[in-house]
Amino acid sequence: MRNSTSTLSMTTPEDLSEALQLLADTDKKWIPFAGGTDLMVQLESNLLDGADFLNIWGLFELQGIEESDCEVVLGALTTYSEIRSSEVIKSEFPLLYQAAGLTGAKAIQNRGTIGGNIVNASPAADTPPALLCYDAELLLSSSEGQRWVDYQDFHTGYKTHALAPGELITHIKLRRGQEKKFNFYHKVGTRNAQAISKVLFCLMVQVNNSRIEKFRLALGSMAATPILMDSLRDAFEEQEFGSDLIEKGLSILNEELSPIDDIRSTGAYRKKVTLNLFKYYMEKIYVGLGQ
Repeated sequence: MRNSTSTLSMTTPEDLSEALQLLADTDKKWIPFAGGTDLMVQLESNLLDGADFLNIWGLFELQGIEESDCEVVLGALTTYSEIRSSEVIKSEFPLLYQAAGLTGAKAIQNRGTIGGNIVNASPAADTPPALLCYDAELLLSSSEGQRWVDYQDFHTGYKTHALAPGELITHIKLRRGQEKKFNFYHKVGTRNAQAISKVLFCLMVQVNNSRIEKFRLALGSMAATPILMDSLRDAFEEQEFGSDLIEKGLSILNEELSPIDDIRSTGAYRKKVTLNLFKYYMEKIYVGLGQ
């Protein structure tokens, strides 16, 4: 049985300041509503009875992609289609560009927002591994002020996060100046289009004269939250790229990975696929460097 719309309400603030003032009223069960691509699924599943929706879709302060010499800042209402239309995202942050293109159908990409994808906190979401690889930062805003948090610290558990009561994600920051890098995004699902992932594999390696300057491997659909393999970063950075390093990485992954079993796949399958993808893409880099 569907929710009765009589148990729901929608309030549309004039600007961000009013929105944050409304969110400060913790007596209300406020749920920010933007693209609605995730919330409508919850609504159909009778999970939002009695909710007070705060319509933030039209807030201009949360829209657009701003560029400077050092960084790119995306408003939380930036849609996947807008990400796909950005030349700077395509050229400098291709993992995010690819993730946006794999998120649902065109209708979802036209409506779904990156802020919503983050705060929905699904471990199978397409954009989080890319954001982890690029060391993204989130601006959390409330009526009392603003604070930047590292995206790596945002997810605290399954469907939970670091947003305090009354806070809203308003912007996502990506630092520029990492042109010399290899980027690989691989989504494994039951089918090629509109599938929830079984494994999300996101690899970014920055190499200078055969020395690894920056190494990031982020994985989705493996645990309660998207994960960044810090142990590989620590083992690889400042090391000479070589076949022995690939074997070392496989050994670390084999020891540390303990993926979940769920309705979409088994942990054993996820682990095997991740090891295979790591070996394949690392060898591709090795060949690309002329080793």
